[in-house]
Amino acid sequence: KNQKALNKKDPNESANITDLRKIGISYWKLDADSFEYPIKAVPWDPDDAIDPDLMKIRDHRGYSYADIITVHPDHLPGYEDKVKSFFEEHIHDAEEIRYVISGSGFFDVRDTEDRWVRVHVKKGDLMTLPEGIYHRFTTDENDIIHAMRLFKGVPVWTPINRPCDDHPSRQVFVKEYIKGDTAI
Repeated sequence: KNQKALNKKDPNESANITDLRKIGISYWKLDADSFEYPIKAVPWDPDDAIDPDLMKIRDHRGYSYADIITVHPDHLPGYEDKVKSFFEEHIHDAEEIRYVISGSGFFDVRDTEDRWVRVHVKKGDLMTLPEGIYHRFTTDENDIIHAMRLFKGVPVWTPINRPCDDHPSRQVFVKEYIKGDTAI
């Protein structure tokens, strides 16, 4: 299949914010039209944010580092290889935070029964994926996403490819979201 296509199930099974929260995903819709950001800034100081909603989320969740990237053939060296590597199923050992400044793409995440859920992120979407969730990312057929990546502390963006069920981050995710044990 074309990883950049919508790829709905037939018949389609829609997922809503409540369903996503059950697997630890948080979501906000921000006003991306009223604020300007550079095409690329590595790093970008999240204290430079002037969007009051982004500032509130940043402060509440403790994000202290950010960068801004544009995933597009003209702005990302090795674009095709990078997009292929983003689509390899993996986890991270920290929360993953993405704010879509413009463009769009897909995050595919595994639900509690290990089924794919495709989330189409678009301009203004800010989404967090919990540490240890199996996921992958791709641009959609428009081939561009301009996004801010936010981090708590020192940025970590090392994918840990599946299988990795014994990894401590995966075990935390399974305990909290699959087995429902919030007393971690």
